Amino acid sequence: MASAQISMYLPPDVNPSQAAIAYGCQALPKLNKELQSEDLLTRQKALMALCDLVHDPEHVYVAIDIGCLESLKALLKDTNDMVRLKTTEVLYIMATHNVGREGFLKYDVIHALSYLLHDPQAACRENLHLAYKHLAQVPSGAQGIVNSGLIPALVWKLQREEENIQELLLDTLAACLMEDATEALDSRLVPFLKEKLLSANNNIRSKAARTLVAISIPLEGKKQIWQYDVIPILVHLLKDKVKEVQANAAGALMYATVTTEGKYAALDAEAITPLLGLLFSPLSKARLNAIKALTMLAEAPEGRRFLQAHVPNFRALEKDDNEAVRRAALVAIKVVEWKP
Repeated sequence: MASAQISMYLPPDVNPSQAAIAYGCQALPKLNKELQSEDLLTRQKALMALCDLVHDPEHVYVAIDIGCLESLKALLKDTNDMVRLKTTEVLYIMATHNVGREGFLKYDVIHALSYLLHDPQAACRENLHLAYKHLAQVPSGAQGIVNSGLIPALVWKLQREEENIQELLLDTLAACLMEDATEALDSRLVPFLKEKLLSANNNIRSKAARTLVAISIPLEGKKQIWQYDVIPILVHLLKDKVKEVQANAAGALMYATVTTEGKYAALDAEAITPLLGLLFSPLSKARLNAIKALTMLAEAPEGRRFLQAHVPNFRALEKDDNEAVRRAALVAIKVVEWKP
C-alpha cells in the first residue's frame, strides 16, 4: 500500500535566492521595504526578485512611483559586493525603458551611479556603463550626463578600463558629444581616440571612429583632428577589413575636411582613391559619407582636378536606392564640375 511522504526538496518553481513576491499591487511595496532591511540576505533576495520584475515597463513605473529609486541609490553605497552588483543590474535594466530613463533624470540617479566609476568589481562598473549607454540613447539623457559634469571622468576611464567596458564608454561618449563636445575637447579626448583607432579590437576601432564623427562637428573638434594628425590614420582605416570601420572613418573625414587644413591633410594622405572605392560599398552609410567627404575635397582645386575624371562614378549613384545618397551625388557632381 502506498504511503504519503514529505519531500525534502523545495518545489520546482521556488527560487531560494529570491524574495517571495507578494500578490498583485503589494509586490513592489513589499520589495521596496525589503531593500531597506538591515539584514543582508533580505536585501540580496529583494534585489534578485526586482531584477526579474523591472523587465516590464509597467513595473518600472510603479517602482519609481513608490520610491524604489531612492532605495536603490542608497544600496549603491552598500559594502556588500553582491548588493552593489545586483543594484546596478536593476538600474541598467530600468534604463532600457523610457519611463526608467525619465526617472533617472528626475531623481538624479546619474550622479549616484558615478560613485561606482572606480568600484573594484568589474561587473558593477560594466552594469553602470550599460545604464549610462542606454540613458544616452535619448537626447535628454545624453544632456543629463553632460550636465552632471561626468565627461572628463568618462574620458579618463577610457584609457584604463577593460575592452568590453571601453566599448560601452565609446557608445556613451558618442551620444553625449552630439549634445555638447566642449568638455571632451578640453579633456584631450581626440588623442585618446587616435590611440583607439589603432586597436586590434574591431568594435573599438569602429566606435572610436564614430565618436570622432561626433567630436568633429564643432569647429574646435575639426581643428584638433588636424592638429593631432589623426587624418592619416582615418585614411588608412578607409581600407579596413571591417565595413563599419570604413563607413565611420569616412564620416569623420567628411567633417574633418571642412577646414582648409583638413582638406589638404587628407589630400596629402591620398584619401581620394580609397574614398572612391567606398562609393561602391554595400553600406549606404559608407557610400553617403564617402560622397560627402569627396565633395569637401573637390572644393580644393587639386581635389577637383583629380575627381573630374571620376564624374561617371557619381552619376551612377544618381540611381542609388537611398535618397540621401542620390541627393549627395548630385551635389558632388555640381562641385566637381564647377568652373571659376
